[in-house]
Amino acid sequence: MTTRTESDLRRLRETVGRARVVLWDFDGPICGLFAGHSAEKVAGDLVEWLEGQGLRELLTATERDSLDPVVVLRAVDRRRPGSDLVVELEERLTQHELRAAPTAMPTAYADPLIRTWTAVGVRLAVTTNNSPGVVRSYLEDRGLARCFTPHIYGRTTDLHLLKPHPHCLHRALNATGAAPGDALMIGDAATDLLAARRAGVPFLGYARNPRKEKLLRDAGATTVVSSLEPVLTALRSPA
Repeated sequence: MTTRTESDLRRLRETVGRARVVLWDFDGPICGLFAGHSAEKVAGDLVEWLEGQGLRELLTATERDSLDPVVVLRAVDRRRPGSDLVVELEERLTQHELRAAPTAMPTAYADPLIRTWTAVGVRLAVTTNNSPGVVRSYLEDRGLARCFTPHIYGRTTDLHLLKPHPHCLHRALNATGAAPGDALMIGDAATDLLAARRAGVPFLGYARNPRKEKLLRDAGATTVVSSLEPVLTALRSPA
């Protein structure tokens, strides 16, 4: 179900109308970072690099077959926390992200939604597992940096603080002076939902396909949209 009924739309308007600060995940709700570069190939490159170092045993078969480079990164960090290996692997991922940023595909309606929220005085922040430098680069290219600056909270060298840990959400809330109940998290993954839940922040799921929606629903998301268009409509016509 993707907010098509009147009750869905009413709930969405209420959710949007309460938000005084909106915390955005980056890859998914704002853009498709790897639209021109396959995330699966990036994950494969990280796995191949580890195997080239003779470190195949650091990953389980499931982790080696993962389509998500962050899964690979987190797995290595769990087994070699704080090591030079983790630092080098994280830098390889950052370089992949930087190469992908110029060809990232904007999520439909994200740009006007960001600008409209800014125009009505709602503060915005990015809370992401991606590199903050990559986020800044993309937002600057789209002319959106002023809508978020300085509130961009991304991956640090402390990889155990990646979502679903609520660390980046806490940073955003503390910096903006917002109470959790006055904020709204927009994310497309179960890790976003879990981080929001742990931070006490209401959650709006964005699912670009049925598979993503099922994952969010199975994780407990109650409000999920397949497009940001109804969110923009709700913002322009509040309850």
